[in-house]
Amino acid sequence: MTTSSTRSSTFTITNAREIAASVGADLRNLYSKYGDPQPSLIEVFTEELALYLKAGYLEFVQFGFRDGDRWVLKLQYTAVSGGYLRNDTPGNLPSAMAVIGHDFHSYLEQNSEFFALSPEGRAAFKATLPTNRTPGTAPTANRAISTAGTQFSNNGRGVDRTVYLDI
Repeated sequence: MTTSSTRSSTFTITNAREIAASVGADLRNLYSKYGDPQPSLIEVFTEELALYLKAGYLEFVQFGFRDGDRWVLKLQYTAVSGGYLRNDTPGNLPSAMAVIGHDFHSYLEQNSEFFALSPEGRAAFKATLPTNRTPGTAPTANRAISTAGTQFSNNGRGVDRTVYLDI
């Protein structure tokens, strides 16, 4: 006797918000340790991330503290899909980093699927976002050590977290 089964699933905004909530927990951890980002901004960032994940347009998003054009502490979340994905617990971030006096900053990069949209399609998607990002370049992390391995996922999509610390 032979049996087979098929499983199909749809990635929903609820799935995306669960992933974004884990990132939000990391950002709240930063706030509790360093005083930034502000809670109202965390809500905006998590909803923006959820919308990018749902649409499939995220390459990566970065949050952290910078000194001019270089990161002092950076959390980078890179979009991943398929394969074996884990859903780790948020947190376990560095403590006692010297970030006082440094600006909190965020940088988001869209993927090729976003840029394959027509200009009208890109504008229509951006109109749904809770914030309007200013175009710019990401700070550098040339002299940094990095720690990877944390993943937040749900229903076949997720983000890999990498923590960069200035040395």
